[in-house]
Amino acid sequence: MSLELIDYLVFFGYCFLIVGMGLFVSREKKGHIKNSSDYFLASKALPWWAVGASLIASNISAEQFIGMSGSGYAMGLAIATYEWMAAATLLVVAIFFLPVYLKKGIYTMPGFLFDRYDNRVRTTMAIFWLLLYVFVNLTSVLYLGALTLNTILDIPLIYGIVGLAIFSLIYSIYGGLKAVAWTDVIQVVFLIAGGLAATYIALGMVGEGDAWQGLGTLRQKVPNHFSMIFSKDDPFYQQLPGLSVLIGGMWITNLSYWGFNQYITQRALAAINIDQAQKGMIFAGFLKLLMPLIVVIPGIAAWVIVKEELNPDFINAMIDPLTGDTKSDRAYPSLLQILPTGLKGLAFAALTAAIVSSLASMANSTSTIFTMDIYAKYFGKNSSEAGKVRVGRITAVIAFVIAALVAPALGQLDQAFQFIQEYTGFISPGVFAIFFFGVFWKKTTSNAALVGASLSIPLSVVLKILLPSLPFIDRMGWVFLVLSALMILISLIEGKGKDHPKSIEINQELFHTSTGFKIGAILIVGIIAALYTIFW
Repeated sequence: MSLELIDYLVFFGYCFLIVGMGLFVSREKKGHIKNSSDYFLASKALPWWAVGASLIASNISAEQFIGMSGSGYAMGLAIATYEWMAAATLLVVAIFFLPVYLKKGIYTMPGFLFDRYDNRVRTTMAIFWLLLYVFVNLTSVLYLGALTLNTILDIPLIYGIVGLAIFSLIYSIYGGLKAVAWTDVIQVVFLIAGGLAATYIALGMVGEGDAWQGLGTLRQKVPNHFSMIFSKDDPFYQQLPGLSVLIGGMWITNLSYWGFNQYITQRALAAINIDQAQKGMIFAGFLKLLMPLIVVIPGIAAWVIVKEELNPDFINAMIDPLTGDTKSDRAYPSLLQILPTGLKGLAFAALTAAIVSSLASMANSTSTIFTMDIYAKYFGKNSSEAGKVRVGRITAVIAFVIAALVAPALGQLDQAFQFIQEYTGFISPGVFAIFFFGVFWKKTTSNAALVGASLSIPLSVVLKILLPSLPFIDRMGWVFLVLSALMILISLIEGKGKDHPKSIEINQELFHTSTGFKIGAILIVGIIAALYTIFW
């Protein structure tokens, strides 16, 4: 695909805007030295709209634009359950977990585990998260982003990986979370505007120039692609096992991601106060309801375009040059190739915004956990605030270097979004168990939490080997139940029925929410119920 002058102007205008904004907000007042609160928690000064925008920009990345569009191409609207159930999960986290985190004034999720349990649990989970962020999250986003550049502009994969890593570092490494969060506000504007433009063009192509007609045509041409709940005989039941997406293991992966995941919760921890944090979560919830229109519907449209042979250029772009097969994860990049001049630059900027905002967020959270939970505890007990900031910056660079070296190995995957969900799911049951019992059951002991943290991956691997036909979402549910039983048993035996000395005092006042929050929550729940009723 060749970009015209106006496309380059739009794209490079976006790049200069992001870098300029990142450097501008990173400035400090004369005489003020950036401390750990400034760097890792944006000085705890984020308003609700910045919290919500940053949550979505951090979440929506290449794995959604590329991976989820690819899954939309292959399996249809059902993959949107990750987005719509996430909106409901944000409400649960805002009401029941955020107040506890903010009351404790923590920097990191491992820091919460130290406050509730002990240093062993904190260190174990800190190491798990560091490995996950670097070898799964950062790596997969770099790969998918570079794949997009390769498909659109024929940029060699390794150049794309290195270029994305450098761009993300340029605007984020100096200012830390403050730079990431405030540029995310701009990133979300590009992300939504460019994403909707691409969806409009794709639907227009299917509907002979009428986007609304195109949406109706999709439902007529591929009705099976609009089923949200799969039956057991569906070929994609393994990925989305029926009612488990509503009342089963999907809650485990969603709560682990939105409630106990550093690069997500870090935005809420940086809010001005609890009210602003909760309103930010509501704002993010409404944006999540919109996301399938941007990241799933184009994939379904791509399926129709290919099957109906509506555009030869698009069909050719869908073919993997290495294997000669049509590859689902090429659906969104291929769509960008057939956009009109001007919109190409906007959509390309939107995709790049999604990629680099997530990369910057993941790198910042990786550096936060390493600095506050590993370095400050074991290597730099007497380190100054400036020293911690310096270590955080160095850690971010090292994380990108490692991820860039590993990323090319993901080239053999199809539906990369499912790869990310499954292997993140190895740790999710343990994370959910230790946080859930840590907050809501006073008798949970540190040893019980350590068992829950340590056995999550081994149990998941054993079940995957012994029961390969068990859907990974259901596997997460069974692992959580086993870990819960073990944690309860260990806690009762070890604690002899007594409350743990670090248990959390829960009262009704802690979970108080504003009237505006309640109204927003009711609207989100109502919309989700309507969507599942329509597309069941």
